[in-house]
Amino acid sequence: MSSDSQSSSKPSLSLAKYANLPSQLMIGGFIGLLIGFFVWRDQFLYSYLTAFMFFLSLVLGGLFIVLLHHLFDSYWIVPIRRVCEHFACLAPWLGALGLPVILLFSKSIYPWMAIEDPHSDHALHVKYALFNPTAFWGVSILLFVVWTWLANSLRKHSVAQDETGDARHTRAMRKFAAVGILIFAVTLTLGVIYWMKSLEHQWFSTMYGVYYFAGSVWTTLATIYVLTALLQRTGHLAPVVRDSTFKDIGTLFFAFTVFYAYIHFSQYFLIWNAAIPEETFWYVKRENGTWWYLGMLLIFGHFFLPFLAMLRIDVKKSLTIMGPLAGWAWLMHYVDMTFNIKPVMDPEGGSISLGGFVQSVAAMAFMGGVLAKQFLKSFAQHAPFPQRDPRIAETMGVYVELESEAEAKTQSAEA
Repeated sequence: MSSDSQSSSKPSLSLAKYANLPSQLMIGGFIGLLIGFFVWRDQFLYSYLTAFMFFLSLVLGGLFIVLLHHLFDSYWIVPIRRVCEHFACLAPWLGALGLPVILLFSKSIYPWMAIEDPHSDHALHVKYALFNPTAFWGVSILLFVVWTWLANSLRKHSVAQDETGDARHTRAMRKFAAVGILIFAVTLTLGVIYWMKSLEHQWFSTMYGVYYFAGSVWTTLATIYVLTALLQRTGHLAPVVRDSTFKDIGTLFFAFTVFYAYIHFSQYFLIWNAAIPEETFWYVKRENGTWWYLGMLLIFGHFFLPFLAMLRIDVKKSLTIMGPLAGWAWLMHYVDMTFNIKPVMDPEGGSISLGGFVQSVAAMAFMGGVLAKQFLKSFAQHAPFPQRDPRIAETMGVYVELESEAEAKTQSAEA
């Protein structure tokens, strides 16, 4: 879709046609997972964890964009803010889907859980304050409680703002954002350390939280771009979405393409340069077999391809290019999660098995179907975009005269 057709498109789609898709994905995915649980137990656990970390990226990415809007009063986020709020409010549903499996089978997924004497392992001994079953289970639950509270508090005031336009809701959301961005940074880091990094508890990386954050926001922006184009065509966001909206989303997507590559390269370079065995083994393992090719795919597919594709400014307003690129971003982020998680199960990097493929597709379909169903339900219950945001007029390209300007004109006319 060209920029001209985006700005002048009339509602031509209906969300009703997608109403049954989440249920179909849920049922198909659940059947696949049920089979995998009994036939490919190891594949089931690691594929489920990969899908969990993938969709956690969308939840936390949505929360970050909402926080970003309230921190910087960025008018261009107004059209997509409600969608991002719904993304963030999927936290309790994702927690209900993921935590029971992770906690129930934690000893099968996380090797350090099975060590009888944790103090006999030096790496586990020095991290025992965090890496012990009580802390793992307690913090895991607490993180989702915090994310649920923060996301729902922001959306509660956002919806109340729609009804009254009272400035106190705007101030409340900004206060939540000021505190929330600090909470977000700490909780995201703890979450990725517990659920992904602790798969190999000996490994050290001080950049891992930022690395996951960069990939999460990158994937969320790609998703938001396509959803914005779709909701514009259905008419839900048509009043507030303009050419500049797509350009701004695309620009931030481009920025996080570079940011992710910078963080990932920095992590690799520092570990390679220091050459400490407790750090280098993580990358050495991922140079075996299939993992080597996935690593090369991340270098060229996660960075070079989208970076070169989005260099031209007009590309960022073209759904014809950005749509497939968003789909590619989903694939690359899933490959990234696989690259982080599945070498623990298969250190030698054997060829991709039928069981692994089936379980990967089934886990993504089941979890994605449940979350999509809840997203559509939330979207139907609220206005598609903030109705009385202080910058809604600016978002729509309408200039509202300041009170001081009106007074100056009145005084000038009287004189």
